[in-house]
Amino acid sequence: MSQRGPFTRSFFARDALEVAPELLNALLERGGCLARIVEVEAYRGGDDPASHAYRGKTARNATMFGEPGHLYVYFTYGMHFCANVVCGPKGEASAVLLRALSPVKGMQTMRRRRHGMERDRDLCSGPAKLCEAFGITRSLDGADLLYGKEGIVLRRDGVAPPGKPNIGLRVGLSERSGAARTFPWRFAVPGDPNVSRAMRIPT
Repeated sequence: MSQRGPFTRSFFARDALEVAPELLNALLERGGCLARIVEVEAYRGGDDPASHAYRGKTARNATMFGEPGHLYVYFTYGMHFCANVVCGPKGEASAVLLRALSPVKGMQTMRRRRHGMERDRDLCSGPAKLCEAFGITRSLDGADLLYGKEGIVLRRDGVAPPGKPNIGLRVGLSERSGAARTFPWRFAVPGDPNVSRAMRIPT
């Protein structure tokens, strides 16, 4: 697989658990802002009680059931947006949550959106933070990340995913997620300072 240039639709038309670690070190670009993906979480639709799609299709999660390689954006806690990449065959509704990015370009714009945060590592070190830094809202729900027609795109610049990513438990799952709280479906670039929080290792 080439580690440079645009992604293909078939790359995303796979199990989210396969796609998630391979998205590490890819680039997200919007406007003048560019950042490298350093932390992700996989969600597997109907097989995953922690997934928004676990109980079926709704107006909120409809994008997850569509074509892979699109952006699924949701609003949470009445104040934050989170961004996901739709994976799997159309209709399966799996996705990869973007948890943290390492800023590469456009930091001044990110700082303005993030209310003057000075340190680069404070700009995108969490799913809500990165959406704020990139100006991602529900208006981008459904955007095609392969071609950038809506002004946001995923691409590769030759930096390969880590051979041995850090692996741990997903963050912030409620008790109603049941056994899904023990699934080691969170992946991160080892040693990157932008990772949102310490990795919890399954026991």
